[in-house]
Amino acid sequence: MCLIKPPVKKNTIPIDLKLRNDIRAVERARFAHRVAEKRRLIKQYKLERERQQKLEEQEEIKRLRKELIPKAQLMPYFDRSFVPRRSEKQPTVPREPKFCIPRHKTIRCCRMSCNDMSGPSQLQHLPSSVEKTEALYKNRGLQ
Repeated sequence: MCLIKPPVKKNTIPIDLKLRNDIRAVERARFAHRVAEKRRLIKQYKLERERQQKLEEQEEIKRLRKELIPKAQLMPYFDRSFVPRRSEKQPTVPREPKFCIPRHKTIRCCRMSCNDMSGPSQLQHLPSSVEKTEALYKNRGLQ
């Protein structure tokens, strides 16, 4: 009996697989590189702006120091005697204070008898503060 060899198969050629994960990893690496580049540029821009601002402040300080040179004040003349002059304004005229309170601002006090509250004849008018001050003025002879 003769053994027949089975036909030899060709070697299989593997297919180059492109997985979505591999593609995404490459894209993510590119994106991360762009983000890092932008951050580096922003940081560089900030440093440049701060350096420029410091230079402007130093220039401003130099300019102010040149402009604001302290100047000597004139010494007063101590050999001349100082004679104060009389004021040209009119003196103030003193006025008497007004101690009276206007009638519309006074409080009128009334006392009622405890025994009988029925009639107006029981109401007694107490002197107000205006009347008291007027009486004091009359007694002292000020009015």
